[in-house]
Amino acid sequence: MSREVFRSSVYTNRPAYADYDAPEKFQAIQGIIITRLKQHPNAICSYSGGSDSDIMIDLIERTRKIFNLPPVKYVFFNTGLEMKATKDHVKEVAEKYGVEIETVRPKVGIVQAVRKHGVPFVSKIMSGGLSDWQKKGIPLSIAEEYEQAEDKAAKRQELKERYPKCQSVINFLCCCNAAGEPRPNIQLVINSSKYMRDFIAEYPPDFKISAKCCDYCKKQVAHRVQKNYDMVITGERRDEGGMRSVPRSEQWNETNTMCFAQAASGQYRLRPLYYVSDSDKQWYKEYYGIRYSDAYEVYGLTRTGCCGCPISYKAVDDLEKIRPYEPNVVKAAWNIFGKSYTYRQKYNEYKANRMAEEKKSVSGQLSLF
Repeated sequence: MSREVFRSSVYTNRPAYADYDAPEKFQAIQGIIITRLKQHPNAICSYSGGSDSDIMIDLIERTRKIFNLPPVKYVFFNTGLEMKATKDHVKEVAEKYGVEIETVRPKVGIVQAVRKHGVPFVSKIMSGGLSDWQKKGIPLSIAEEYEQAEDKAAKRQELKERYPKCQSVINFLCCCNAAGEPRPNIQLVINSSKYMRDFIAEYPPDFKISAKCCDYCKKQVAHRVQKNYDMVITGERRDEGGMRSVPRSEQWNETNTMCFAQAASGQYRLRPLYYVSDSDKQWYKEYYGIRYSDAYEVYGLTRTGCCGCPISYKAVDDLEKIRPYEPNVVKAAWNIFGKSYTYRQKYNEYKANRMAEEKKSVSGQLSLF
């Protein structure tokens, strides 16, 4: 019997146009933009200065002008640590399309947020879990207790009673859910990053870990600016992976899709590029002659995001690409995130050594037969 494969709503709600070739796919997306802007003309669009945003703003403005659609409000969120290449590109793009791209800064800057709460490490989920673990002070040994227990549900209940108000941390460390059922292969547990629990046991972090800087410098700012608009347009794509590839916490119903949904607040969310692949992007760039910022075209980056963010596995390598052009930005990033960079390098070495040891052990066992 063939084994049934689980498919998330990313696939079950997949529209037909997601599998079209680039020209037809972008025509379908144009149709979506036309429909949604007519229905919800009071719209705001987040523009980051990155390559996805460049494709998105060109697509929106091209569609809007052809079909005489209402103007869209564009906003660029400046975290306080941005490349000059990005800031210059924002101005150039605004001039190119004859639109205003308002620059908005956070009330709490990235330096203050990191100093107060901690530095991101590996991923937002990992940062959140490790931050809670540091605050609660729960011993890592509870994971061994759970793994060795015959009745895992009973052990999970006992841990709940022993450590009240620590449920998410217990699940994170023990790789289980609230009912005590093992969940070793989901993103929400510590070992979603291989050997992470063993690593922090052997090499405990000597700095605070947190992804709160994203909340202060992006999410809270965006919420403040976007709250008075009926529809929010963003450039997330499924191909980016991570949290951008999974459903949001909107109040989903049968009319919602991965590219258009209504949140519980009543506000609409449009992600027109959600099913646009990397190859689709490249086709659009070449066909319409889109020029990305110097961060891509000159420095050689393949992704910008938040400059220097340690969540990117390429953060240190990318900073070296930036260094010849903007050394002060690189210096600032190391001052803010440096401990996370070096700790991740240590983790990568630890993981590589463990994997090599396991491979050697397996090879040795096979040679006995």
